[in-house]
Amino acid sequence: MSDRALEQEVLAMFSQQLGAIRNSIAKADDAERRRLAHALKGSARGVGAFALADCAARIEDHPSDRALVSRLTRMILETQDFIAAISR
Repeated sequence: MSDRALEQEVLAMFSQQLGAIRNSIAKADDAERRRLAHALKGSARGVGAFALADCAARIEDHPSDRALVSRLTRMILETQDFIAAISR
């Protein structure tokens, strides 16, 4: 897009979404976890975070898999750290 301000705004909104999902997904029931994962999958693909999107897609298919949820939580933290680093 070559518009740095727009890029930062989009990434800031994505990071906020990541935080909300990180805080909710572990304690959500399977239906809510599936919904959160679906929303995250679309947003992550939209910003090019394909590994994160793939993990969210797996959670959509296996919402009770605690190992996947744990992996997603770690990936969210790593993604938020990356966004913070490139936004400085």
